Amino acid sequence: MIVTTSSRPDPELLFTAEKAASDLNSPFILRNKQAIQTMKITLKEDILVIGKNRMELHVLNTNAPLFFHPNSAMFRIKRLLRGESDSFLEACLLEVGDSFLDCTLGLASDSIIASYCVGEQGFIQGIEASEKLAYIVKMGLKSWITDLTELNEAMDRIQVSSQDHLTFLKGCKNNTFDVVYFDPMFEESIDESIGLLPLKSVAVYEQLVHEAIVEAKRVAKKRVVLKDHWKSTRFQEHGFIVDIRKTAKFHYGVIEIGE
Repeated sequence: MIVTTSSRPDPELLFTAEKAASDLNSPFILRNKQAIQTMKITLKEDILVIGKNRMELHVLNTNAPLFFHPNSAMFRIKRLLRGESDSFLEACLLEVGDSFLDCTLGLASDSIIASYCVGEQGFIQGIEASEKLAYIVKMGLKSWITDLTELNEAMDRIQVSSQDHLTFLKGCKNNTFDVVYFDPMFEESIDESIGLLPLKSVAVYEQLVHEAIVEAKRVAKKRVVLKDHWKSTRFQEHGFIVDIRKTAKFHYGVIEIGE
């Protein structure tokens, strides 16, 4: 992967881009007013573009760039502020002050909702196997500012680590987190998820192995939660009790600790 800047960088933006290149152990190349598509073709590499407002990952064989945005989390928090329910929170049963481990962070939408729910007294740890995605999300969570204070504070509280979730779980002590959460790439595709195409281009497609569930049950104090396609065989394979939602394309499965 190559790191560059938007077309007219100032010294501060150049510094930020060079730091990103160092953090990711990637070469930094001056843009020199080149089109990103031209750079991709010439260099035959993914291009991470550092701009003033956001960073974008332009993947070699895709057209739409990947960037962090809290869109779905924003409208979900607005609904919660109006007193409406959220199926993710109903599955996790998080409380103020709880700790939450997201083993498949992605764009962090669910972790943002978890952070909003547990508040300042809680703790949110996100694990993302894709180093590129983890970096974009980590930086985005700290820099994206909205007009919704509750959302900004929730994003800022999330801790992000790039590694595979099984390795992380093995390194945890017993009963470290109240809730351990998995949202792996679905075995079945959902046709409407066009917006996820850039994410799928950089995602790490790890199988959810039984050993990870065993470790999650050891690490969790209250419950382990799995979000998956409604046709998924993983619920039954790993012993999750499924909440069937008749109109939903995905369900939540729960393993209560101690049961």
